[in-house]
Amino acid sequence: MSKLCFKEVNEKNFDTVIGLTDTLDEVQKQCVAPNVYSIAEATLYPDNVYYRAIYYDNKPVGFFMVFIPDEKSKAKGDKDFFLWRLMLVKTYQHKGLGKKAMDKIVALAKTKGYRKVLLSCDPIEGGPLPFYAAYGFYKNGKMYGDEVGMTYRISDENE
Repeated sequence: MSKLCFKEVNEKNFDTVIGLTDTLDEVQKQCVAPNVYSIAEATLYPDNVYYRAIYYDNKPVGFFMVFIPDEKSKAKGDKDFFLWRLMLVKTYQHKGLGKKAMDKIVALAKTKGYRKVLLSCDPIEGGPLPFYAAYGFYKNGKMYGDEVGMTYRISDENE
């Protein structure tokens, strides 16, 4: 049975994971930062950023990165579980793997006690907004530069 899982980025898979960005088309490259940039950016927030390579059938097919607030970042106003990056190799898109990856990301947020997941995305034609909307994210009225803020509600309890 085919299985999707997340694996740590390490010295064995680093070059492969950063090279996954090259599989995207030009529009997609406008919508998501290169994986090497994301990994470098994660070092600025070592207590809050969690990132992994996405594997399918033991083959690296994507990358994601989330921001998970701690008490220090919450005090600064960063209180939301935020999906910063999600990318899948072009040839693995439209096969249900994005949904499976999102299911696992949402499950991670839920195990950490969050009731929603936030993200921002470029509303450009050919960008990821329709994917996120189909998954259940909705526009939340926030803008992050030119990107549209979106929210996925895990639970409505106590809100």
